[in-house]
Amino acid sequence: MERVVNVFSDGVFRRKGNTIVFETEKGKRYLPVESIREIFVHGEVDFNKRFLEFLSEKEITLHYFNHYGYYMGSFYPREHYNSGFMTLKQAESYLDPERRVILARSFVEGAAANILKILRYYASRGKDVDEIAQQIETLAQSFEKTSKIPELMAIEGNIRDLYYQGFDVILSGSGFSFQKRSRRPPANQLNALISFGNSMMYSVVLSEIYKTHLDPRIGYLHTTNDRRFSLHLDVAEIFKPIIVDRLIFTLVGRRMIALKDFARLEGGIVMSEKARKVFVEQFDERLRQVIRHRKIRKMVSYRRLIRLELYKLEKHLLGDEIYDPFVAQW
Repeated sequence: MERVVNVFSDGVFRRKGNTIVFETEKGKRYLPVESIREIFVHGEVDFNKRFLEFLSEKEITLHYFNHYGYYMGSFYPREHYNSGFMTLKQAESYLDPERRVILARSFVEGAAANILKILRYYASRGKDVDEIAQQIETLAQSFEKTSKIPELMAIEGNIRDLYYQGFDVILSGSGFSFQKRSRRPPANQLNALISFGNSMMYSVVLSEIYKTHLDPRIGYLHTTNDRRFSLHLDVAEIFKPIIVDRLIFTLVGRRMIALKDFARLEGGIVMSEKARKVFVEQFDERLRQVIRHRKIRKMVSYRRLIRLELYKLEKHLLGDEIYDPFVAQW
């Protein structure tokens, strides 16, 4: 079974024979490369060219984060699966304004539908978020009439603002408060959790793209420009509510992460190593959870669901079927 490795300690990565060694002050940790899918680095680490060549040979992606928990970048091995034909199809849909907006609209519609699933779930458990859900539903109805990307993103931004108001209702009594969305650095503990969770989600989607024929540099909702990658940002919009946000509510609601697990650094709030470890452990467990897939009628994990979403996008680009974003059924 392929697994994910998370590294929080400071140390050095080295290749030793046909395996990876992570050396710290406390000793050496051997990592069997044949079973590793990706490596997430949360500490200060060093490595050399030989180590990166080995990752490329074994098709292992490496993602690294700064001390605030922000995604900083990835070592993305040379593309073993990329197809020139698929890249051309992606570019065709990006360069055609009508085709691009169809895909961009699908991503924001999927995100809005899953946001509503979250709000209705908590409304059924006594949280007063019905009015917020109704306002979001009204805004979401305007997606169909929108034919320009900036307009789509503006509506999506308004939906997110309303949705985040619901965080304070859902987490009432916990001591965590949203106030307003703040990044780089986050101004409070809840924003730190959201930013860290979103960064993890972006990285996972990027890793799944690597296993397909899609080119991560060509996105549709998020503009393809000098940014290295953008497609993972598009697809992550669909899954952030049902994976990241619901996990935050669970961790805070069950007091698995508390206010004391944060500290102030350089004018912002950072998660402690303990809080990041708890989040990552539960995030990985959430990705391993299985649900019954309506179309293929099989049990699949949430991680596999992301890959299936990418396959659907491939079929859309090839003209085989219209892309329909995943919407949770619970």
